[in-house]
Amino acid sequence: MKAVRRRGTRPELELRSALHARGLRYRVDVAPVPGFRRRADVVLGPARIAVYVDGCFWHSCREHATTPKSNREWWEAKLAANVERDRRTDRDLEQLGWQVVRIWEHEDMEAAAERIAALRSARGDLR
Repeated sequence: MKAVRRRGTRPELELRSALHARGLRYRVDVAPVPGFRRRADVVLGPARIAVYVDGCFWHSCREHATTPKSNREWWEAKLAANVERDRRTDRDLEQLGWQVVRIWEHEDMEAAAERIAALRSARGDLR
């Protein structure tokens, strides 16, 4: 598990590059709210947008998810807990007035950046 990258994955880097090319500024791998236990991959603070780039394996993508054959029950419980934690994170941030954007690692990051830019504009933040 030590080999699994916490930040700076290829999809994250592609998304950050696409956001930067659109003139958006953001923070990386930070808690959206001080004291919040879960860190977002990208945070657009003034617009109150928290972006998570989810890996297909770790977050149980409906298209690409797999479960290891070895120790199957443990992995099923682990991956289900990851999904539940994601839902709690979304709910907690939304209750605090944040917009949560979830992006799968297999998505087109240029299109994802466009979605985020449009959302930022819709929320009225022009910084």
